[in-house]
Amino acid sequence: MAGRASDLIDIPDVFWHRLPVLDALRARDIGAAFRLLRQYTGASQTQIAIACHMTQGNVSQTMKPGGRQINALEVFERIADGLDMPDDARMTLGLAPRSFAAPPESGAVTAPAADQFSGFAFHAGLGFLGGEQGTSAEGDAVRRRTFTKLAGTSMFNAVLADLPGDASPFHGVEAFAGVLIDCDGMREKVHSAVRALDQLRDAVAAAKRDYQDCRYSTVIASLPGLLADLQVAGTARSGDEQVKVEALSAEAHHVAASILLKFDRKGLAWLAADRSMRAARRTQDPTVVGSSARIVTHALMNDGHFGAATRTASTYAERIDRDSDDRTPEFLSVYGSLLLRGAVAAGQRGDHHTAAALLDEADDAGRQLGGDFNHRWTAFGPTNVQLHRVNIALQLGDAGTALRHARTIDLDRIALTERKATLIMDTARALAQCGKHEKAYEMLRFAHQLAPEEVARPSARRVMRDLMATAPPSVRRCLNEFVDDIGIAL
Repeated sequence: MAGRASDLIDIPDVFWHRLPVLDALRARDIGAAFRLLRQYTGASQTQIAIACHMTQGNVSQTMKPGGRQINALEVFERIADGLDMPDDARMTLGLAPRSFAAPPESGAVTAPAADQFSGFAFHAGLGFLGGEQGTSAEGDAVRRRTFTKLAGTSMFNAVLADLPGDASPFHGVEAFAGVLIDCDGMREKVHSAVRALDQLRDAVAAAKRDYQDCRYSTVIASLPGLLADLQVAGTARSGDEQVKVEALSAEAHHVAASILLKFDRKGLAWLAADRSMRAARRTQDPTVVGSSARIVTHALMNDGHFGAATRTASTYAERIDRDSDDRTPEFLSVYGSLLLRGAVAAGQRGDHHTAAALLDEADDAGRQLGGDFNHRWTAFGPTNVQLHRVNIALQLGDAGTALRHARTIDLDRIALTERKATLIMDTARALAQCGKHEKAYEMLRFAHQLAPEEVARPSARRVMRDLMATAPPSVRRCLNEFVDDIGIAL
């Protein structure tokens, strides 16, 4: 079991002489070193974060195989200091031994040798703390100075990172408020240069890709600025170029509404969906309008307006079918995706008949499309229809049917991480409802390996809470360890 945040980390001297540890240090593979530290000492991610003056989220990403790589010398130094690496381990990592370091300046606060502090200084909000190299008996476990940092900003940040509102990197969604609410004021801002149309197109495409790859924190960090740039660009252009900017704005606000809905920011999501539809209507392109209608339908569903959502999706599907002269792949993708939105809304309303009818119509559009594609960023195709059959069966309370549909799906045919993760989470829900708690837990772990940021969002936490409430003690213990390991508070 991982240690609690307030526990001290004991690192026996022999740890630094283990062959796997030496290999990790030689390769400067901090992720492997952290995993070995957890394996041999039971240290939790939060304890490591406190000791190394990092956030728990960064530790989690670093520990994940193939995850965040550390290359900066100052970070290696901070980690070496935080873990109190002996000189031979520091040199294996490629750092200078501490014995060559300059002694503390006179006047620095000196800790008692019995506390075994090493020389260090860090900002603790109220000033700087310093210390001298201490001594310890040969073979004794090296007592970490975690407790010293309890008074510092590292402990403050690391412990708060375990709370639901702060554990995730998604608190930045509030940055959308300024752009969405102060739309006119943003357009009045003077930029030294308006971004080129190609740059805007590439940026919107990147935001779409990041969203579909479940890199939600990346989307949240970059999208508010892009929305502002699009607003400015829309006032600086005219004619065909302005229409193109409006189409990009419709897509970008669609992504904004999607990410806001992912994290239960319904009010801001409504604003973003409205901006998307307004921009789409200015293009007078039925396919662009139909694409924005998808996010409006989604916003209605998330606010509990299932009947209105079903009618909106059906109405816009009929409208673009009537107004479009050619059933292009883009048209079929948007049309089929609208039908799927309507089917999900009908399922949430408990309307079996309408849900089945819309699913069948979407299935027909998928067959006409001829395969699984991502036109207009819809991820639409026959496989996506099957994914929705799983979800809708769950909405209708039929977990057995949901699992039967899930067994027919080839996971390798799902190209997009977000769609794949959604299927896995739906399958976990279905397994839990069928009393297969251990398999549900395994699915949750699989989802986290695939898309950690998808598992961090509120709906995934609700799935884990439901499983915790119904599972036997053995599974609850595993689930408790799992959520502690990934830094999520239920």
